[in-house]
Amino acid sequence: MKLSEVKTALTNLDTIAFQLPNGELVPNHFHVTEVGKITKNFIDCGGTVRNEEVINFQLWNANDYDHRLHPEKLLSIIELSEKVLELKDQEIEVEYQGQTIEKFALEFDGKNFLLATKQTDCLAPDKCGIPEEKPKVKMADLGDANGCTPGGGCC
Repeated sequence: MKLSEVKTALTNLDTIAFQLPNGELVPNHFHVTEVGKITKNFIDCGGTVRNEEVINFQLWNANDYDHRLHPEKLLSIIELSEKVLELKDQEIEVEYQGQTIEKFALEFDGKNFLLATKQTDCLAPDKCGIPEEKPKVKMADLGDANGCTPGGGCC
C-alpha cells in the first residue's frame, strides 16, 4: 500500500484499526511512534547493487488506555512527515512488537488496515544457481487418462 492510499483511506474513517495476520486487532490504544523514510543500500547475492526506499510506520502499545489515535491526527503526522522528510508516494512498511520487532506490508480492506506478512527471497536466482522449483502435482488430479489401466501399456 502506498502513502497516497493510506491518506485517502484515513479521510474516510472515523477510527483507525490495524489487524494482525492472525485476525487479532492491535489494541485500540496504540500509538504511531514513528513515520520515517528507510533507505536500504545493499548488494544482492548475484553482485547487483540495489537501493530500496520505503516509508515506515512504527506502532506501539502504551499503558495509556485513555487516548486513541484518530484518523485526522495520523493524517496530520503524515503530512508533516511528507514536508520534513520529503517523503514520496512509496510503499508503507509497518513495524510492530511481537516476539521481536516484526515488519509487515500494509493493505486495507475498506475498514481495517491489514498487517500482511512479508517473506525473504533471492533477488538473483539466475546468478546463484538456485534450481527452478518444479510444480507439485497430486496423482489424484491426473485422472484416469494418465493413470495405469489394464492393457494401457504403462506397466
